[in-house]
Amino acid sequence: MRNDEGLASELDYAEQTSWLLFLKYLDDLEMELQDEAELEGKDYQPILDAEYRWDVWAAPKKANGEIDHSVAMTGQDLIDYVNGELFPYLKGFSASAEDADTLEYKVGEIFSEIANRFRSGYSLREVIDIIDTLDFGSSKAKHELSDLYETRIKRMGNAGRNGGEYYTPRPLIRAMIKVVKPEIGETIYDGACGSAGFLCEAFEYLRRDDLSAAEWDTLQNKTFYGQEKKSLAYVLGVMNMVLHGVEAPKIRHTNTLAENVMDIQPSDRHDIVLANPPFGGGERKEVQQNFPIKSGETAYLFLQHFIRKLKAGGRGAIVIKNTFLSNTDNASVELRKELLTSCNLHTVLDCPGGTFQGAGVKTVVLFFEKGAPTRQVWYYQLDPGRSLGKTNPLNDDDLAEFVALQSDKADSEKSWVVKVDDLDQTTWDLSVRNPHAPEE
Repeated sequence: MRNDEGLASELDYAEQTSWLLFLKYLDDLEMELQDEAELEGKDYQPILDAEYRWDVWAAPKKANGEIDHSVAMTGQDLIDYVNGELFPYLKGFSASAEDADTLEYKVGEIFSEIANRFRSGYSLREVIDIIDTLDFGSSKAKHELSDLYETRIKRMGNAGRNGGEYYTPRPLIRAMIKVVKPEIGETIYDGACGSAGFLCEAFEYLRRDDLSAAEWDTLQNKTFYGQEKKSLAYVLGVMNMVLHGVEAPKIRHTNTLAENVMDIQPSDRHDIVLANPPFGGGERKEVQQNFPIKSGETAYLFLQHFIRKLKAGGRGAIVIKNTFLSNTDNASVELRKELLTSCNLHTVLDCPGGTFQGAGVKTVVLFFEKGAPTRQVWYYQLDPGRSLGKTNPLNDDDLAEFVALQSDKADSEKSWVVKVDDLDQTTWDLSVRNPHAPEE
């Protein structure tokens, strides 16, 4: 891809491989569904018309299974076909699809958002030839691909240009999931899902070899729900979940904050919210009208949304910048009060600087349960004993002690408890002050 003048950075590489991978995946999936239908004696209606299938335009084969280069398009013909016929056809799906959760709708959404950036049909032909060798039918190949894809997204996060929006360190996500302990049958929601890291890791956590067919169906179709505003992140999220093994991910392409939180119905609520909402952001005035506590800080609007998206007794784990705990502006004070009175904020994990590469903010993770007010908060100050950076990122061992102590909320050099009655009732200041640490 580097040889193509239309592609400039990691962001372009990730985006352009995504649409090609998606079409190859779709082709393999359709073949599988067709075989299943034949075995059951049913007719299968493919999603794509015959002439737009992968094995017709991208990789027509000879009898021996090799690509027939005398038939396969290349050069300018290939670019003209992709831009002039293939993309317009695929875009049409979102208008004709009945339900936003169907695969047809996803096809339409993805191709409405992405443009082909390849300028050279010869480069594109080489990439297609490589992608055609991948096999989405085997779980081993899928597993390897999902690994590679995660690495792609991680690199993209480090490539600057807001790349950090797309990537939450996976060890942090895994620790959050271990504390929240999701179970099959519960629904998991992320309203700012980016590349769907939380949903993919939660799927890995819940997936076991001994699941019944009904449990597997629940896991595939009734467990994970995500929303994402940015188009590139939406495509990455869908593709990432597909590679992890969720066949038709329920990720919607929409601005979560455009929904009025007062209109959320009981049927829209979820058992678990896992998220790392964008910080800063600055939403427009009309979006702020959807929230009781007005603020230009996107994360504060998301926090209000998440609290209302939880069922009674539901559990949340949210990454937010640490200034939320101590800021004295009205919105921060009101929001802390709401969190402490409507939810049991049982745990605060204080993350060191450098946890998020490329982002200069320090963050904390809030763990809470909805429905009962907070009596006391258990704090844990994460200190890996080294400075974190690109070459030295957070790992699972760094968080092992936190996960182990959290279940009993034990005291240690890095952890302590604060009673809500001891807080200043005018500011509800929750800032992290480790009583065991020596005075600096």
